[in-house]
Amino acid sequence: MTITTSEREALYKVIYSRRDVRGQFLPDPVPEAVLRRVLDAAHHAPSVGFMQPWDFVVVRDLVVREQIKEGFEIAHAEAANMFEGEKREQYRGFKLEGILEAPVGICVTCDRTRSGEVVIGRTANPEMDLYSSVCAVQNLWLAARAENLGVGWVSIIHHDRVREALGIPEHIVPVAWLCIGYVSFFHETPELEQAGWLPRLALDDLVHQEQW
Repeated sequence: MTITTSEREALYKVIYSRRDVRGQFLPDPVPEAVLRRVLDAAHHAPSVGFMQPWDFVVVRDLVVREQIKEGFEIAHAEAANMFEGEKREQYRGFKLEGILEAPVGICVTCDRTRSGEVVIGRTANPEMDLYSSVCAVQNLWLAARAENLGVGWVSIIHHDRVREALGIPEHIVPVAWLCIGYVSFFHETPELEQAGWLPRLALDDLVHQEQW
C-alpha cells in the first residue's frame, strides 16, 4: 500500500498541529460515528506480542467526571508544592485540564494479564505492555486531531482515584484520562512553550549517530 504525497503531507500536518487542549473545549456533542473512528484508530495501535492490552472507558456522565475532577484537584495541589518561588505561582496559574468542559472523557487502561504471563516481546522488558497502551493513546490523539477534535491528557491525578471513580478492577492499570471534544481553536504552538515554561529542544541536540 503506497502512501501518496498528499496523504503524507496530511499526516505530517496532523502530527505538527496536534495540541494538548485544556481550555478551548466546546459543549457540542461528539457524534458516535466520529468517536467510533477515533477508538478504532486507537485499537489499531502496535502492541507487543499483539496482546492488545488496552481497554477504553468512555465517560459522558457529569457526576463521574466531577469525581475525576476532584482527584485532579488533590494531585494538582500536591504538585504545586513541589515547585518553588515563581515557578510555583506560574504553575498554579496554568489551566491544566478540561475534565468538566469537554463533553467526553476516555480512560485508556492496560490489562497486564492479557495473553498470559509469557508474551512475545515482553520477556526481557515487562513494561512493554504499558508502552503499547501509550501507543494507543497516541493513535487516538492523532485520529482525533484529524477529526478536528481536541484532546487533553490529564496526567495530574492518582491512578487509585481514577480506578475508584470508574470501577476499574485492581489488576487493570489506568494509563491515561483524556478529555475529548470540539474546540474553539487550536494553539499554534504548545501552551507551555508559549508561557516560557520550557523551550522546544533542537532536534540536532537529541540525535546520536552510532553511539550516544
